[in-house]
Amino acid sequence: SALYVLPPGFVESSCRSRIFWMKLNKLLLQGKFFQLEINDPYAGPVLLDEKLASRCGYVLSEDMWGNPVFRASVLGCHVANEADELFSLTVNIKISSFSSMRAAVTYTYPMYCSYSSWASREIVCEENYMEVSVKTDVPAVSNDYTVAWMSALPETQNVAYQLWQLMFVSPSGRKRIMVSDAAKLGYSFNNTLSRVYLRAPYHSNESHVSVVSGVNMNMVTSTSMYRQRWLLLLIDTTVSCPVDGISFTDTTLTWTVPSVIPTLVVQESTFLSKNILMGVDDQVIVHPEEKNYLLEHNETHIRITIPIGAEGGKLKSSISGGVYGVIYSIDLFLEHTWTDADWQTTKYTVIKSITTPFMPQIPTVINNTLPEERLFNVAFGHFLSDVSLVAIAIGNVPFTLREAQHQGFKIYETLFSNRTKGFILEVSFDDPYVLKEYVNRNETKYTLLVNYTMSVGPETTLYYHSAEVECVIADIELPEAVGYCDEENLYLAIPTFGLHQYWNLYLHNKLLNRHVALTNGYLAVTNSTHLILQIPLFAVGVIYEEVSFQKIKARFDVALRKVRTMETLQMFSVSCSFNSSAFIICHPDGTIMISAQMKTVPAIDMSKTKLRDSSCKPREYNEGHAFFKFHVTTCGTSVRFEGDHIIYENEISYEKETLPGQSIPTITRDPDYRLTVLCYYRAKETLVLGAFASDPSTSPPFGSGTMVPRSNIAVYRRIRQALNVVSRVSKDESFVEFYEPNMAILKRPVEPVFLEVELKDESPSIELYLENCWVTRSLDFNSTPRWNITVDG
Repeated sequence: SALYVLPPGFVESSCRSRIFWMKLNKLLLQGKFFQLEINDPYAGPVLLDEKLASRCGYVLSEDMWGNPVFRASVLGCHVANEADELFSLTVNIKISSFSSMRAAVTYTYPMYCSYSSWASREIVCEENYMEVSVKTDVPAVSNDYTVAWMSALPETQNVAYQLWQLMFVSPSGRKRIMVSDAAKLGYSFNNTLSRVYLRAPYHSNESHVSVVSGVNMNMVTSTSMYRQRWLLLLIDTTVSCPVDGISFTDTTLTWTVPSVIPTLVVQESTFLSKNILMGVDDQVIVHPEEKNYLLEHNETHIRITIPIGAEGGKLKSSISGGVYGVIYSIDLFLEHTWTDADWQTTKYTVIKSITTPFMPQIPTVINNTLPEERLFNVAFGHFLSDVSLVAIAIGNVPFTLREAQHQGFKIYETLFSNRTKGFILEVSFDDPYVLKEYVNRNETKYTLLVNYTMSVGPETTLYYHSAEVECVIADIELPEAVGYCDEENLYLAIPTFGLHQYWNLYLHNKLLNRHVALTNGYLAVTNSTHLILQIPLFAVGVIYEEVSFQKIKARFDVALRKVRTMETLQMFSVSCSFNSSAFIICHPDGTIMISAQMKTVPAIDMSKTKLRDSSCKPREYNEGHAFFKFHVTTCGTSVRFEGDHIIYENEISYEKETLPGQSIPTITRDPDYRLTVLCYYRAKETLVLGAFASDPSTSPPFGSGTMVPRSNIAVYRRIRQALNVVSRVSKDESFVEFYEPNMAILKRPVEPVFLEVELKDESPSIELYLENCWVTRSLDFNSTPRWNITVDG
């Protein structure tokens, strides 16, 4: 592959505490694959992999923003070392569009580090290795306190001449190996001009874990040995690094490191802490309190506390089990310098990348709806900057953002004070996708159903959230009806707005529709604004508030009810007084009121009229009218069933007077007059012994009445009689044989009927005219079918 010039801003590097730091800009790696090669000054490029990294002192990871980060110890395998003061390392950055790395572009990047302030012992605890370096002029076995090293002296008799060897001490025993064999186990050992260093992987077979002040420490206890003529050099290369010590609360993370590590400080009484520094990435934080960090220490612990979300780290959005949440990451390092009697100075550096567990952050929906503007305003948040809205559904109808804007929805982002953002959605109440429900008396409940589709994090994971926002406003005007009357009808004019949409009209418990209106004899007319109901005075459903002689006060009520709940909101009523000379009213409670107009020649005395029970006299009367009021269970009222009706029948009669003590009637012109009164009730709507049973599915509980004048004789043959008139039906055209008066006559429709009507009054001033004559199946003169015998004479 060819060599190219690095793009500007692609690589940043620094040197901090004898560690090379290099960061690559991820934006220039989008859609690409990359590899790192380490340039060996003698052997050429070596591909960086995990094994090489931990053995040679390299780390390849990512920072919290996803930028690749490479760190290397100045004592790394391929670092050029000049007098333990100047260090250089060259890295090849290979970039390809293919995972096989063919056609790769290679950028060569040299790094330099100057470091001369070496401590007697320096320990680095990196992510994937532990490293200890010691000055070779420091005697390792200095006094009798080092019992472990004294016990190892017999082993030194076997140390090879002019070769470094390592002896590991663990709870399972001692193991002495050559440096070349140690490399096969993942260790790296070497010496420089003035130092010896050992690099070890975590959790090797020669390591063990012990708990120090509540923190698990991974340690490798070792002695480096070198023999040359009369010189035997024993160097303590023990290293110990923390493997945990991280704890979390809802708002903070805490990193704890022991202040004193016994395997590194044999004489604890001589321990003296000199300096403690903390840093983020490769930068020392001189004043942690300015960033709300807390660095504290005592005789046993060093503790760093970071508020979650604090500057220097990064919050990242994430989805777990369909739940939105955040993860906070920060790259910290701790540098502790101390002295003790065995070692002049120890510099102890720990580099720690800390990531919190997933922390659910359920988004909230904030209802900022403006009722006065009839506009839903809904804020949805709080989200980090790595979240975007990609689609939305209103009323379960999906829209892309472009489609939503075209539909008239307004969607835009808003920033909150805590550096999060939200999404504002504005939808009109009148939008067809908004649900509308009529509630209470005059209010509408508007419901906005929203389904958000979000893209979360760099992985663009989809997240779904549903919300329901309601707003109830009083924006419905209840209709007001106007009532009026003419001589024969009552009228109600009702606004049509909202009818059948919000409310319906009910007559008692029955929906007042066109069919019911037609059945009850109402006339319903609709114009552009109103429904006008015409109700005849004697129609079903009319309530008679006052009934007196020749006067009726009638009322008609219609209930305005909600369509869904049937709740009655208000009653529309019209009430008027009518003058009527003749009527019959059959009340639902069984009361019958009759204003009878009796036109006879000559006139009769109305005060002497009566019902079947002669004690039932008119309550009011004048020359031509009589007013009766009685109950169906009184005054001789009879009852019979006919089909699905119950018929109550009575008679208003007037009989001729006779002189006392005479066996034959006195000659008089008074007519023998009878008026049959009929009240019809549906069987399920009839008052029976004072108890009214109502079926809501039937028409309102009012009866209908009929008044029929008739003679004493005609029972099945309904022939009107006036004065002294007798009618008979002959068996044939000879008019010799006649049917009995109370006998039912059966005739086929095509057979002739021979009817004889005779005027018995012999007054020369009276003539007989037969006007109309008809036959019905029942006693009801107005029932159908009806067969006419004579019409208009």
